[in-house]
Amino acid sequence: MTFLTGFILALAIATAALLVRQRFASFASQTPDDYDHREPQFDIRQKLNGPIVCEGVVFGPTGRVTSRFVADFEASWQGNVGILKEVFHYDSGVVQNRQWTLTLGNDGSIRAEAADVVGVATGRQAGSAVQLNYRLRLPADAGGHVLDTVDWMYLTPNGSIMNRSQFRKYGIKVAELVATMRPKLAA
Repeated sequence: MTFLTGFILALAIATAALLVRQRFASFASQTPDDYDHREPQFDIRQKLNGPIVCEGVVFGPTGRVTSRFVADFEASWQGNVGILKEVFHYDSGVVQNRQWTLTLGNDGSIRAEAADVVGVATGRQAGSAVQLNYRLRLPADAGGHVLDTVDWMYLTPNGSIMNRSQFRKYGIKVAELVATMRPKLAA
């Protein structure tokens, strides 16, 4: 075996190992079925309802924190259709307003729309978790890139929600968000 053949074979094995790891042993490999029987049950109509405070960080491609934020949410539901209004206050001084329209199917499926989502977000609530998949268009001042997003929310035993999202471009992770959400206490 020549050096070049050995190098190509080693590269192919390493690539295959990375693909297997990503598919079966990573954040992207989990499914809503993994949480189907876990308690407490996450009903987004109850837990994403009323005033909510959210605090989080955004990690860049190197794993370092690139941004921190505090956000105020206001959610309301009419049957299986909900409106979630979000106001983010970033450590840079930027304020971002977003609004989601969420539609919950009787089978736990979720369809969601927002102005910066390309097409429709789809997902499912199951057991103690909610998953959404969508394509997010960044603001023009952030390059206007469209990122593939996997968004997971996990209900904790005390009723808080842990949110973890990964953002990818061409399959490469370019950012990650970790946040908490909980009902906002009356002042």
